[in-house]
Amino acid sequence: MDFIEVVKKRFSIRSFKDKKIDDETILELLELAIRAPSAGNIQPWEFIIVKDREQKEKLAHAALNQRFVAECSHLIVACANQELSSRVYGPRGWDLYSIQDVSAAIMILLLGITNAGLGACWVGAFRESMVREILKIPQGIKPVALIPIGYPHDFVGKGPGRKSLKEKLHYEIY
Repeated sequence: MDFIEVVKKRFSIRSFKDKKIDDETILELLELAIRAPSAGNIQPWEFIIVKDREQKEKLAHAALNQRFVAECSHLIVACANQELSSRVYGPRGWDLYSIQDVSAAIMILLLGITNAGLGACWVGAFRESMVREILKIPQGIKPVALIPIGYPHDFVGKGPGRKSLKEKLHYEIY
């Protein structure tokens, strides 16, 4: 599949088959993600792979009871190492660059997942304090997204529609 097809085919998948993905595939996908650009090439992303059903259940509860979070093959928790970014860029590194950098890595991960014929969803709705506690995430590391990955159920259609570029484009001023 060429790049344009991958981008157009990607949409959030919230229903997975009861079929495991091999660990090597997950590592290959994360190898793509870490090729993302980052401010000062600091690479402040951290990834936690969760396969244990009990852990995924706890994280689904933390994610406002979104059941599909527990029903995936692998759950990736993408985190921003704010401490690392702030060493060079101060508060702007902490508040912005670390989040932007991990977000770029997440997008590459999602495109890689689509290209591999798998499905995923970027989940940002979760109780951060619960996720921190469940995964023992230290201060200075911020969980940004939960990304459940699995083999998608067969879907008809092409995902949700998009607003036209004309509706979102501005020239010279807003």
